Amino acid sequence: MKRCSWCNLNNPQYIKYHDEEWGNPVKDDLKLFEFLILEMFQAGLSWEIILNKRENFKRAFDNFNYCKIAYYDENKINELMSNTGIIRNKLKIIATINNAKIFLKIQKEYKNFSNYIWKWTNNKTIYISDNKITKNNVSDYISKDLKKRGMKFVGSTIIYSYLQAIGIINSHEKECAFYKIKGR
Repeated sequence: MKRCSWCNLNNPQYIKYHDEEWGNPVKDDLKLFEFLILEMFQAGLSWEIILNKRENFKRAFDNFNYCKIAYYDENKINELMSNTGIIRNKLKIIATINNAKIFLKIQKEYKNFSNYIWKWTNNKTIYISDNKITKNNVSDYISKDLKKRGMKFVGSTIIYSYLQAIGIINSHEKECAFYKIKGR
């Protein structure tokens, strides 16, 4: 089966992620938060590094339960900083806690985060098969809005990758078996 050129065919986790998750629409708030945090930690690193540590992140961050994460204290920050299974970047750890608080506020305003994030495209997936693109108007607008609300590590490039991960942007390459033509 032909897959996107970026998918490392020697890594079963990467193949599974490509085939079963990337580009598929996500509406579940817990999954939306998980991808937001993983994309945030990916900044400056390869996605494959994050993907390989995903289960460690899941354990370390209470299964990405944003309700718990919003109340992490200095002891929990220290625990995370000593966890060799995750990326131990204090700024990103603190941003995760901050972003969980903002995530909860957005949920309250929109009834759920899914309503907020999908409103930017009228609940539709955008199909862009050019993987050289790293941001667009939608990611620019969302990034600006999230920053205005107080989120950290949510630049337009991170948000664009996030939108790809959660299926708002479907960027499977034309040669990929998972490429979808708009309207299909």
